[in-house]
Amino acid sequence: MAIYVRTGTRGQASSPPSPHCQYALHSKRNGKGHTHLIALIADIHANLQALEACLEDAASQGASRYVFLGDYVGYGGNPATVLDIVQDMCAHGGVAIKGNHDDMAADFDRLMNYNAASAAKWTRTQLNPEHRAFLDTLPMTIAEEDRLYVHGDATAPEKWRYVTDCDTARDSLMAAGDARLIFCGHVHQPQVFGIGRDDKMTRFIPAEDTAIPLFPPRRWHVVVPSVGQPRDGSTLTGYGLFDPKTSEFTVRRLPYDIDGAALAIINADLPIGLANRLYKGL
Repeated sequence: MAIYVRTGTRGQASSPPSPHCQYALHSKRNGKGHTHLIALIADIHANLQALEACLEDAASQGASRYVFLGDYVGYGGNPATVLDIVQDMCAHGGVAIKGNHDDMAADFDRLMNYNAASAAKWTRTQLNPEHRAFLDTLPMTIAEEDRLYVHGDATAPEKWRYVTDCDTARDSLMAAGDARLIFCGHVHQPQVFGIGRDDKMTRFIPAEDTAIPLFPPRRWHVVVPSVGQPRDGSTLTGYGLFDPKTSEFTVRRLPYDIDGAALAIINADLPIGLANRLYKGL
């Protein structure tokens, strides 16, 4: 099992719980008995309101482990607060990997569209040295039991390739070594791909609030919903829940304070289109 380790003295395991880890603590005490559930959180994009809605829901569902699949910053208006929460969750048992927007925040010298470049430039002014160090030292992948966590695909995680069809999912699974399950973000549209011993691929859009069996011997590549900027035509935020005991995956979609998220973007003087798209799910 890979273990995520943060450098520095802040947030060591012996430190007292911070307000930001209330979600993890609540889920362990809520009496549901599902302490093995893993919450899969992807593409937050500095959308504090959406993140808080997802973490609160995950705690209410009984999640006790949190896996953050990258892109904590970019587009949204609250990058520092979002990173504070993610860092504190990681300090209390969560794990996190790097996304392309996290990489942009540390290295601005790369090609981006206007909205992404504007957000990246502004985001860099909002981050303190600890935030930058956290983003800079994030791993590209984490392997855990039969699972691989990656932001994009597994063939070359640093190239930020999208998994959007059966061919790209197959290539990613073939590059994943012994991992039977891959969980990723990056696409902002939830999808599930499976491959059997006959080498035939299947693809489907997971229904909300429905436990999807990810059973062996099939291998599975799961694209998790975006927390902070859904692009599947829905304005609902979303995340995934995985039960390692039953090998079932569930998509959770939730309403959240879109007005608050949009106002944060406007107040930051970021492109207005970044606020408008939240109302369209694009």
